[in-house]
Amino acid sequence: MAVKIRSLDRVMIISGKHKGKVGVIKFVSPDKKKVIIKGINLVKKHQKAIPEKKVSAGIIKKESLIHISNIAIFNSDIKKPDRVGFKYINGKKIRFFKSNNKIITSI
Repeated sequence: MAVKIRSLDRVMIISGKHKGKVGVIKFVSPDKKKVIIKGINLVKKHQKAIPEKKVSAGIIKKESLIHISNIAIFNSDIKKPDRVGFKYINGKKIRFFKSNNKIITSI
């Protein structure tokens, strides 16, 4: 199956606690089922001190994983989430928005 959402794509959360927020994908898990979006789904983590790495102890905030079914690629032309299609141009497979057939470019 082709990867419809990649790293550095602008996406919108379509379900869950952060529904309606827009962000940029920071990391895609190796199994392509979960992503980390910059600044969204922040959780608090109790961190132990690691003197060798000069990491202090305390409570830190970090982004957590979101399942790929809860996000959709964001079309900035229509200001709404959109679906992704594929087509070949000059023998190269590219992604495009289904609503307006515009080619998708990452940030």
